Amino acid sequence: MEIFKNRNFTLLFIGRILTNIGDSFYAVAAMWLVYSLGGSTLYTGIAGFLSILPRIIQLFSGPMIDRVPLRGLLVYTQLLQALLLLIVPVAHYFGFLTVGLVLSITPILTTINMWFYPAQMSALPKILGKHQLTQGNSLFSIAYQGIDVACNAISGALIIVLGAVSLYLWNSLGFFIGALLFMQLRINSSTINSDNNGLKTYGEKKNLSVPRQNPMKSYVSDMKEGLRLILATPLARILFGIILINAAGGATFTVMPAFANSLGGAGVYGILLMAQACGSLLGAMLTPYMKLERVRLGYLFAAAFCLSGAAWSLSIFSHWTWLVVLVYGLAWFPGGVTNVIINTVIQKAVPEKSLGTVFAASSGLSGIAMPLGSLIGGSLGVIAASSIVIAGCGIVVLGVGIFWMFDPVTKALPTAHDADESWFAAPVRPEAVPASTSV
Repeated sequence: MEIFKNRNFTLLFIGRILTNIGDSFYAVAAMWLVYSLGGSTLYTGIAGFLSILPRIIQLFSGPMIDRVPLRGLLVYTQLLQALLLLIVPVAHYFGFLTVGLVLSITPILTTINMWFYPAQMSALPKILGKHQLTQGNSLFSIAYQGIDVACNAISGALIIVLGAVSLYLWNSLGFFIGALLFMQLRINSSTINSDNNGLKTYGEKKNLSVPRQNPMKSYVSDMKEGLRLILATPLARILFGIILINAAGGATFTVMPAFANSLGGAGVYGILLMAQACGSLLGAMLTPYMKLERVRLGYLFAAAFCLSGAAWSLSIFSHWTWLVVLVYGLAWFPGGVTNVIINTVIQKAVPEKSLGTVFAASSGLSGIAMPLGSLIGGSLGVIAASSIVIAGCGIVVLGVGIFWMFDPVTKALPTAHDADESWFAAPVRPEAVPASTSV
C-alpha cells in the first residue's frame, strides 16, 4: 500500500499493534490473576470497576496532550506501562505478589492508556495527508479489532502454557519495543510549536486577561473550548446518541454470559465475543472501499444503527446457535464503519491545536455510560430473561438510529469529505445550540 511508504505511519502502525496486543493480553491475564489470587468474583468485579474509573480522568487529559510533544508522550506512556507490568513478575519471583498489588496497578495502567490513545489519534493527521486519513483510520481500526479477535482466541491457551505472570513479562517486553519504535517517529516540530504559540495567541485574542504565565487558566480555557467543539455544535447529536448506544452495549455485555450459558456454555460465550470483534473488524476493513466519505453523516449514522439495532434485537430469536452468532456479529458491522468515519471527521474538522482535547473528551464521554449500562443491565437481568434484556438493548440502538433519521440537525451534518475546520469551528446557529443539548 502507498500509505506504508510513509515511514512515520508505518512506525506508528506497528507500535499500535504491539500496544493493542499488550492491552488485550493484559486484560485477560489481569482478570485471571485477580481471580486466582483472590478466589472470588468479588475481586474481578473490583478490577473491572477500577479499569472504568480512569475514563473520568480522560475528560481532563486533552489539553495536556495538545501541549506536549506527541512523540515524547507516546514513548513515555509505553515505558511507564512496561515498568508497571514488570512489578508483577518481580513480586511473584520474590514472593510478595498479592491481589491487592495487582488491583492497585490496574487503574494506573488504564489511566496511562487514557493518555496514549488520544495522543496517537492526534498524531495521525500530523503525519498523513487529509486524503489518506480514512485509510489510516481504517487500518488502525483493523489492527485494533483484528488483534481483539486473535487475542480472544489464544489468550486462554497462553495462560495455560505460560501462566498469567509470564504473560505480564512478555507484555512488558512488547511495550519496551513499542517505545523504541515511537522514538524513531519524526512528527513535524513546527506543528507542536505552532500549537504552543496558538495557545498564546488564542488566549490573547479571546481574553486579554489570561496571561501566558498562568497555565491553569489557559488549561481550563482550552478544555472548555475542546468540550464546546463537541457539545455545543450539531455534532453533539452524534455523541449523545453514541452514549446511549454504549450504555446498551454495557448492559448487553453484563447479561451475555447468562445468555450464552442458555445456548451451551462458555464456548458459546467466547464465540459470541469473537463474532462481535469480527463484525467490527469487517466494517473497518471495508470502509475505505465503500466510498462513504460523500454520504452525509446524519444519513450514514442513521442507516448504520437502524440496521445494527434491528440485527441486535433479532439475533436472540433464532433456534439455531450458529444463526444467533452470525446475526449478532453482523450487528457490530455498522459500528466498525462509523468508528472509522467519525475519527476521520474529527481529524479533518477540529482545529489542530484542540485535537487531543476533543479525542480525549469524546472518548471519555462516550465510554462513561458503559458502567451505568452494565449496572442497569445487571439489575434487569435479575428480574427478566437475558434474551429480553439483549433485545431491549437492540431496540434502544434502533431508536437512536430512527431519531437520527428524522432529526433536522443531524440530517444537516456535512459529509466526511466536506467537513473542515471552517465548518466545525464556525459559530453555531442559535437554533442549533439548544437542540444539540436536548438528546
